[in-house]
Amino acid sequence: MKFLDQAKIYLRSGQGGDGAVSFRREKFVEYGGPDGGDGGKGGDIIFESVAGLNTLIDFRYAQHFKAQRGGGGAGRNRTGAGGDDLLIKVPVGTQVIDEDGDTLLADFTAPGQRIVLLRGGDGGKGNDFYKSSTNRAPRQFQPGFPGAECWVWLRLKLLADAGLLGAPNAGKSTLLNAVTNADAKVGAYPFTTLKPQLGVVAWKNREFVMADIPGLIEGAADGVGIGDRFLGHIERCRILLHLVDASGDDPVGMYETVRDELAAYGEGLDDKDEIVALSKSDAVDPKVLAKLQKKLAKVSGAEVFTLSAATHEGVDAVLDRLIEVVGRSAAPVGGVKAWTPV
Repeated sequence: MKFLDQAKIYLRSGQGGDGAVSFRREKFVEYGGPDGGDGGKGGDIIFESVAGLNTLIDFRYAQHFKAQRGGGGAGRNRTGAGGDDLLIKVPVGTQVIDEDGDTLLADFTAPGQRIVLLRGGDGGKGNDFYKSSTNRAPRQFQPGFPGAECWVWLRLKLLADAGLLGAPNAGKSTLLNAVTNADAKVGAYPFTTLKPQLGVVAWKNREFVMADIPGLIEGAADGVGIGDRFLGHIERCRILLHLVDASGDDPVGMYETVRDELAAYGEGLDDKDEIVALSKSDAVDPKVLAKLQKKLAKVSGAEVFTLSAATHEGVDAVLDRLIEVVGRSAAPVGGVKAWTPV
């Protein structure tokens, strides 16, 4: 299934049904009188988050959603049938954002959440409503009230406990494949990962979800490379695992570049708990690796791990730390970032 994390859709709730104009014609009822019923209420537009979905691809092919109109009233004071509500199912982690791209309308962070985004129009009154002592045969009725309509953006932010980040070719996908059930693409060239990937880590009788996003380069916040579009998928992560390629030309400089892009993006990403690890340790001389580890620890102000996803050396220690932090972290609070639809 293709991955799609944002889509624009049109919504319209149902219009209310018109009231009826009717008069009784009954045997043994001397004067009869008005008996036109009210119109039925239009259908609502309802969103519900469901488990098992991780893409908005369905909204690429169906972009217009309209709830049913309410039925008209009838004689004998019969109220028109209410229009059927339209239920739209979205993945957990979906945000509904106004067409302006800034206003958050709904944020689904758990399965089973449901919200009425657009209420259907009320039905109009029939002529029975207008009868009075001075108006005994009203021919007046009320049309149904119109429903609401709008365009909205859906934006998906995958929910994960730990998020992988780093420069392109830092070994993120290789690590994800090594410790989870994921099958992320791996290649000896930059930007092998073109979309977020999720995997479930099972470690020491615990399970947690790990997310991998495309690599960041200098200027990502301004759209360079793949840009920072996918950073939204790690906004809700409890901890970040920052991989730095130990075999690269300037590992410390690349670490600082990625940190600068996190700060430029905002949304608290640069304040999240972070584990720093030098990846591809098997490709570097141990003495050089030790010096690099010490230098990076000084720059980052944190303990620096070394690991090799290819040989699994050092991976256990990183997983132990992830389990420790994920276990004590509180559930993240989602926010909304002003963004530009593409």
